[in-house]
Amino acid sequence: MKKHNNLGYNTKLIHAGNYPDPLTGALSTPIYQTSTFVFENAEQGAARFAGKESGYIYSRLGNPTAAQLEEKLAVLDGGEAAVFTSSGMGAISSAIWTLCEAGDHIVASDTLYGCTFAMLDHQARRFGIDVTFVKAKDIENVKQAMKDNTKLIYIETPANPTLDIINIEECAKIAHENGAKLMVDNTFMSPYGQRPLEFGADIVVYSATKYINGHGDVVAGVVIGAKEYINEVRMVGIKDVTGACPSPFDSWLTLRGLKTLGVRYDRHCDNAMEVAKYLEKHDMIEKINYPGLESFPQHELAKKQMKKFGAMISFELKGGLEAGRQLMNNVELCTLAVSLGDTETLIQHPASMTHAAVPEEDRLKAGITDGLVRLSIGLEDAEDIIADIEQALNKVKL
Repeated sequence: MKKHNNLGYNTKLIHAGNYPDPLTGALSTPIYQTSTFVFENAEQGAARFAGKESGYIYSRLGNPTAAQLEEKLAVLDGGEAAVFTSSGMGAISSAIWTLCEAGDHIVASDTLYGCTFAMLDHQARRFGIDVTFVKAKDIENVKQAMKDNTKLIYIETPANPTLDIINIEECAKIAHENGAKLMVDNTFMSPYGQRPLEFGADIVVYSATKYINGHGDVVAGVVIGAKEYINEVRMVGIKDVTGACPSPFDSWLTLRGLKTLGVRYDRHCDNAMEVAKYLEKHDMIEKINYPGLESFPQHELAKKQMKKFGAMISFELKGGLEAGRQLMNNVELCTLAVSLGDTETLIQHPASMTHAAVPEEDRLKAGITDGLVRLSIGLEDAEDIIADIEQALNKVKL
């Protein structure tokens, strides 16, 4: 691995993990579009399968295009190693199934991406893993939920879609005092915006579909942590359980997108601050959630943990669900679609879309009301985003 400790972050984004192609000298990482790799002899094949010799075997277990991306991602998050996966849920499920087994207990935040909640609430329990959901922004709830068999604390911060901030450092302390690990879904922030490992987290997971790739043309994920654990995720979680290996082409697209993360994310955040200030003052907005606003209850904690304040906003309109529907049906520049972190501004309704898998009672306890609208602020000119939201608000009939 190249040494990049003394380089600036944008320099790392471009140069970490990048090597000229050894065969041709190509500057751009080649797409190694192959399923298998040829051994020089039977002894070499046996040695690689036994783990006695490094080298490629089969693209489900590793691929040169993905390997360069994984090295870059590990450097950017400050981890020892990373493994790239075929989706964010592939990363999350591979990471958890590697770490936990029947009889273990997980403490999880009650405000999570809908499919993550479903996996923990429905599927983990099917396989004998006990899960306790808590409102983790109150750190005392995390402490009280710990058991002798707790193996993992799992959080998102900021939370999807309420933007609740959870104290990473305190959660890590609780986990380690109880012999458990802390896993953080950092998708909303990207490694440019927040680095949970620096606050004591053990494992970081992402949907790389979002800011890491940033162009809406890839579905992918990543797990980052200690080298020994990441090797287990690759050789157990992915190889034997989920099979969630990425394609070489998706690895290459993500490598390409990642190099501009810094300039993209700064623009995303600057635009989001302008939009949040506009919404905060609008008389049709009942409530707005954005960590960058001084009115946000956890603004000071956000300042401690986050670089800028992200580009995700959620809010409730006066008039609730019906008003939100009218708004979403009248935007013209903003795009009515799920996902986030794209160049385009995206707007969606969590209760009926991304969090539809969460039972209504659990959803409401987590603060995901029927009237909540979520915005992923894109790279357009901020004044154009605001103008589009304004014209759509003007068409809402209360």
